[in-house]
Amino acid sequence: MTAERHLDQALRALADANRRAILAAIRSEQHSVGEIADVVGLSQQTTSHHLGVLRTAGLVRGTRIGTRHLFAVDTDGLAAVRGYLDEFWPNKLAALKAAVESEKSESGKGTRDG
Repeated sequence: MTAERHLDQALRALADANRRAILAAIRSEQHSVGEIADVVGLSQQTTSHHLGVLRTAGLVRGTRIGTRHLFAVDTDGLAAVRGYLDEFWPNKLAALKAAVESEKSESGKGTRDG
């Protein structure tokens, strides 16, 4: 899968509020489908569907321990999304710095009467 397609899938998966709730539920530790369903207030079938979408997008990984199937956030999968969003910050930070420096310069001019 290309990086662009992976990013598209991840962003589509994150666009759904239920999927974001599922990610929040498994952010710090892995849980079974039933446990996740209880936390987010969805049926196990609906939760399984959303976990499948998140897994396909590379945002969740599943592990089998005995008969239990546990899910956790795949932080590597979030890297594509973070990389994309991080591209916006350098320009925004530079613009913010320029605005602050301009404001300081302008306010300094008004206080130098003398």
